[in-house]
Amino acid sequence: MAGVGLRAAARRCLPRRDHGGPRAASSSPSCPGCGPPGPGAHCPGAPRSAPAGGAEPSAHLWARYQDMRRLVHDLLPPEVCSLLNPAAIYANNEISLRDVEVYGFDYDYTLAQYADTLHPEIFTAARDILIEHYKYPEGIRKYDYNPSFAIRGLHYDIQKSLLMKIDAFHYVQLGTAYRGLQPVPDEEVIDLYGGTQHIPLYQMSGFYGKDAIRDVHVKGLMYQWIERDMEKYILRGDETFAVLSRLVAHGKQLFLITNSPFSFVDKGMRHMVGADWRQLFDVVIVQADKPSFFTDRRKYGPGRGDGPRERGLASACRPVCLGWGHPLADGQAFQPTLGLSENLMRRAHCIGTVSPAWKRARSIVRKWLPGPGPIAWPLCAVLSSSVKEGNLFDFLRLTEWRGPRVLYFGDHLYSDLADLMLRHGWRTGAIIPELEREIRIINTEQYMHSLTWQQALTGLLERMQTYQDAESRQVLAAWMKERQELRCITKALFNAQFGSIFRTFHNPTYFSRRLVRFSDLYMASLSCLLNYRVDFTFYPRRTPLQHEAPLWMDQLCTGCMKTPFLGDMAHIR
Repeated sequence: MAGVGLRAAARRCLPRRDHGGPRAASSSPSCPGCGPPGPGAHCPGAPRSAPAGGAEPSAHLWARYQDMRRLVHDLLPPEVCSLLNPAAIYANNEISLRDVEVYGFDYDYTLAQYADTLHPEIFTAARDILIEHYKYPEGIRKYDYNPSFAIRGLHYDIQKSLLMKIDAFHYVQLGTAYRGLQPVPDEEVIDLYGGTQHIPLYQMSGFYGKDAIRDVHVKGLMYQWIERDMEKYILRGDETFAVLSRLVAHGKQLFLITNSPFSFVDKGMRHMVGADWRQLFDVVIVQADKPSFFTDRRKYGPGRGDGPRERGLASACRPVCLGWGHPLADGQAFQPTLGLSENLMRRAHCIGTVSPAWKRARSIVRKWLPGPGPIAWPLCAVLSSSVKEGNLFDFLRLTEWRGPRVLYFGDHLYSDLADLMLRHGWRTGAIIPELEREIRIINTEQYMHSLTWQQALTGLLERMQTYQDAESRQVLAAWMKERQELRCITKALFNAQFGSIFRTFHNPTYFSRRLVRFSDLYMASLSCLLNYRVDFTFYPRRTPLQHEAPLWMDQLCTGCMKTPFLGDMAHIR
């Protein structure tokens, strides 16, 4: 009975069409069309040299159409919907958490997840900055934030004033180019790019101009809003604490690298974790200026021409201090600030020796906070760019945390993850909040049946294009039109203007390809880690290449399946 109900739902989701073709099922046995038929068998998607029984070619095509439609409906099991878990972690690369000894985190949108109610305020502030500082016309002040318009991963060509979605092969997805809030016809888009919808990489690199959203962060406006009402803006604080405390309880070392100032991070972490949040971390770096922090080898200092004094910043000889309880006032810290917790000292002494990394840290501390005997005070590591280089290379020399035993989580593919994976060999985890909503859409009957029939119809078109008489070409044209309608329906389920952030009609998006390239794991939020043991191994699903079989059984029995949250998660604290 469940199958009957599902097929009825499928027929509601899929358009019914009466094309005048015969509706009687073929007397030949049918197969899914995923390989050449065996002797005596007939595949509904396989072309014949001539229609059986002298039937008209168009009638033969419509018979194959009906065969395939019935087959698709009959083969979709009831459990095909709600198959994916929005709280699962998805792997692009095989990674065992057993081998990960050190966990690193960005702060904003990683440790601290923010409510959507923050977005209108960011939009409004950025709009005002455009008008007041960049001299945009006053007329744009009438526009309010529209949460359903744009999606993540779009490209903006500032020269042509086009906002658009680009796939992994640098092609604009037609129907997704906008100038302001108005769609731009496909013909105009193609004409603007010299008769093609392909945009070379060198041309894409010059797309972006002044970004007023960055000014909202630089001016500290976002920090002020969040600090005023943390209950309103910060989500999943208890889950963040559960993740961090669980890792520490299993002997993992933790660090934080963020571009945000210490006072803001401190207030947020106190809200989520508690006043002693710093005891969970071995290293805390604020105002890091990522991504430059990950790539810059320059040594800042007096007389080098690129130090803080020459750049008109703070005094070159002033240490930048992240004190446990005694931070410098905001504005005094001009470069990354490194704080080493007592955990690092404690672990060094626990093994009976003081590690070389700790000796170096201690010598740096003594330079600024000399004291008799062993360091006994709450540790305050003092570094400034005038004393050390202030970049990841110094961080690695200090901590000796290298290679795949380090796993760093961030929300920005370029600023947080790309350099760490490509230059330094760290493992990386991408936080993609939109993933949760996209999976919930994928789990709906409407999406599953629409997509499945769309794929089956595409297979028919590919196989039946050998029929080129006038009537058959009309049938194929009708199928093409139906396929395009299905693609538009599927796209609109995610976003009416741009569709899914992960796919164009048939290719991965530019964003999706970079996600695969720069992250070993990706998930909707950091709390997804609570679904897995700390020694869990993630295996990427073996998705078929174009020349391989269309289905691998391991797709149905790996991490994409539903896994419950830890039942005692609420009691960890």
